[in-house]
Amino acid sequence: MRTRSLLALLLLIPLVDAFVLVAIVGSGWLTPLQTVALVVLTGLIGMILVRAEGRNTLVRFQQKAAAGSAPTDELLDGGLLIAAGAFLLTPGLVTDLIGFLLVLPPTRYPIRIALKRWVVVPYIDNKTDGFATGNVWTFGFPDGDGDSDPFGSGGFDVGGSGPGAGGGAGDTGSDDPLGASGSATDDEEYVDVDFEVNDDNNRES
Repeated sequence: MRTRSLLALLLLIPLVDAFVLVAIVGSGWLTPLQTVALVVLTGLIGMILVRAEGRNTLVRFQQKAAAGSAPTDELLDGGLLIAAGAFLLTPGLVTDLIGFLLVLPPTRYPIRIALKRWVVVPYIDNKTDGFATGNVWTFGFPDGDGDSDPFGSGGFDVGGSGPGAGGGAGDTGSDDPLGASGSATDDEEYVDVDFEVNDDNNRES
């Protein structure tokens, strides 16, 4: 839906620009030749400004990259300057006005802030599950399903009778390896070995 709205707006701008040019020429404010000269002059001035601002943005980009910080603002400024150049190259007074709004720093900075807040950050949050704004799930279940206790409601009981204990139902947590009854379980096997000690000294008469 946003893409269609953007395309409709881009198609509407040249149409409005054509009506403005016809109104200027029809009202007698400027002759057709003067109108064409005005459009060409605004376009040339705008392209000179785009070139100067592009150099300043490139310098700031290199400084931030050398300092080890992310040049996010400079990247957005570069994109806005490219859009400004496209609008300034398009014949028309409305497109030149939009180009000047994107190229001049007093008007470009608020546009950059709004673009970063309402477009870039929500897009990154959508792709990274809240990484841009810090709303990242670090523990538990993000959708609210499941128990927050990973060991059950009884917690983790070492040697006890809780759900997380390693013993069975008859385990009392004592030191008796055979359990409370003193008998081995079915899974345990014991080997009974008889020892016989031969004492040669006791056999001598």
